[in-house]
Amino acid sequence: MRLRLARLLLQPLWGSQAFYKPLRYVSIGLPRPQKTITDFEAILEGKQAIPEYFNFASDVLDMWTQMEKTGKRPPNPAFWWINGQGDEVKWSFEELGIQSRKAANVLSRVCNLRPGDRLLVILPRIPEWWLVNVACMRTGIIIIPGISQLTMKDIQYRLQASGAKAIVTIDSLAPQVDAISADCPSLRTKVLVSGSSRQGWLNFRELCQAAPEEHNCVKTKSQDPSVIYFTSGTSGAPKMLEHTQIGYGVGFSICARKFMDLTNSDIFWNTSDTGWVKTAWSSYSTWITGACLFTHELPKTDTSLILNTLCQMPITVFCCVPTMFQMIVQQDLSRYKFKSLRHCVAGGESLNPDVRTKWKSQTGVDLYEGYGQSETTLICGNQIGKKIKPGSMGKAFPPYDVQIVDDEGNILPPGKEGNIGIRIKPKLPICFFTGYLNNAEKTASCKRGDFYLTGDCAHMDEDGYFWFKGRMDDVINSSSYRIGPFEVESALSEHPAVAESAVVSSPDPIRGEVVKAFVVLNSNFINQDPGELTRELQDHVKRLTAPYKYPRKVEFVQELPKTVSGKIQRSILRKKEWGN
Repeated sequence: MRLRLARLLLQPLWGSQAFYKPLRYVSIGLPRPQKTITDFEAILEGKQAIPEYFNFASDVLDMWTQMEKTGKRPPNPAFWWINGQGDEVKWSFEELGIQSRKAANVLSRVCNLRPGDRLLVILPRIPEWWLVNVACMRTGIIIIPGISQLTMKDIQYRLQASGAKAIVTIDSLAPQVDAISADCPSLRTKVLVSGSSRQGWLNFRELCQAAPEEHNCVKTKSQDPSVIYFTSGTSGAPKMLEHTQIGYGVGFSICARKFMDLTNSDIFWNTSDTGWVKTAWSSYSTWITGACLFTHELPKTDTSLILNTLCQMPITVFCCVPTMFQMIVQQDLSRYKFKSLRHCVAGGESLNPDVRTKWKSQTGVDLYEGYGQSETTLICGNQIGKKIKPGSMGKAFPPYDVQIVDDEGNILPPGKEGNIGIRIKPKLPICFFTGYLNNAEKTASCKRGDFYLTGDCAHMDEDGYFWFKGRMDDVINSSSYRIGPFEVESALSEHPAVAESAVVSSPDPIRGEVVKAFVVLNSNFINQDPGELTRELQDHVKRLTAPYKYPRKVEFVQELPKTVSGKIQRSILRKKEWGN
C-alpha cells in the first residue's frame, strides 16, 4: 500500500511526551496582517524605516495563514512535494504553520537549542528541509544549509568552523558524522530524518509526530542573524557568510514580482539543491508573495523527468541553472505540452543567448536571466516590462547601486570592462551579507573605496544593461588580450555539433596562456574526424566573435564536471590544465 507522507507527517501521535519539558500551553493568536509586499518593497528601497523586529515566520507565513482563513488567498497549497514514486505532500499555509511549530518544539525543547545557536542541516529535497528551515525562523536558531554531496571531511570542517551545536541529516551521512563527532567539541545533538532509528541519534519524524502544535514564535530583531552559508571554496578553504532576518526576509520582495513575476496564485518550481542559496531565494520569494512552492525530490539530473513534470503538474513559473536549460533545449520539445507554464528564470551562471532563443522559439515561454551571489540577493537581471537584450544580464535591481569599477573602486565609463561593484557607502544595502565570519581580512579584501567587488568582470552599456565577461579568475589573459570564457562558449553553442562546452585557460610557452574548449558533442557528430571538427569549430568562433578569442585547443569529452545543481565546474578543468 502506497505510503502517503502527507498523512504520516500530519497525523497526531501522543506517545512520546516524555521527551518534552513540562510547559503551560498558550493559545496562539495569529498576527493581523500589518505589512504587504508593497510595504516590504518600500523597506527594501529605503522608503520606509527598517522595523526593529522582524521574523519571516510570524510576519509573513502566519500572515498568509490568516489571509487563507479569511478567503483572501486562492486555495493553492503553500508547499507541494512529490518524488515520482507516488508519494506526495501538500500543505496549506495553516498546515505548514502547524508542522513547523511542531518542528520548532523539537529543536528548542528536545535538542535544547536557543536563539543564536547554529544548526547544520544536510538534507536532500524532502519536506523536512523546509520544516527545519521554518522551525529555525520560529526559534531564532541560525540554519547552516549544506549540500547532500558533502564528504566526511567537508562536514567536519563545517561543524568545527561554525561551532554548530546540532546537525540534522539522513541515514547515508550518519556514519560519517559519527566518525568525526569526537573531533567536533561543539556538537552535542544529532538528529536523523529517517524511517528507522540509530544509536546516539534523535529521530526527527517520530519527535515531530509527538510534538505539541503550540509554539510562540521568538521575537527576533531585524538585524539578528538568520542563516550562514559556506562559500564554494574556489580559492582556499570555504568561508562563512551571514545574512540577517530582515536581509533575507525582505530582500527578495522586489525580485519576486519584477523578476520571477510571482503572485499568490502561482506555483513555482526551482530545481536547486537544498544546500545552495537558490533554494532559500526561491522559498523566501515564493512565500512572500503567497505563492505555492513546488519541489520534486529529483535524485539525479534528468531532463526527461523535468520536462514530464512540467507537463504533468500545474507549474506556472520554473527556475533552473542555464546549463540545465542548455541540456533541455537539446531535446525535441515538440513532444511536450506545458499547459500551465508561463514564465521561466535562470541564474547561477551566464545564460547563452542561443539557449534563450531556442527555449523561447520551442515553448513560447520567456526565459529571464538573473545575477546574484551568496553574499547578496538578486543584483541585476531581466525585469518584467522592460526590454530584454539577448546576452545581457539586464539592469540593476533595487536596492543595489551597481557600477563597473576599476581595481581601486573608481567608476568606469559605459563600454569599459571592469569589476562588478556594489555601492556599500555611505549606506549598506539591508539585503547585503554582514561579512565573512571570523575573517575580517577576507571581508576587507572585497572592498574598494565605496564599493564591494563581486569578483566578476563585465561592462555596462549606455542603457545601463550589464554584460558578463566571467569570473575575474576565469578571464583568460592571452598575449595581453583578456578573453571571457562566456563569449567563447556562447559562440560554440551556436554550432550544431556542440551540446555544451566549457572554456578555460591552458598554459602556452609563447602566449603564457591560451583558450581551451572542452566540448561535449551532439550524438550525430560523435563519429566525425576530430581534427576536421576542431578546425570547423575554430573557424566558427572566428566568424562570430573577435578572431583572437577562438579556442586554440579543443578537447572532446563525454561530459563536463558539474555541481549537483548542474553548474559547470570550470575550476576542475582549469586544475587539469595547470596541475594546481
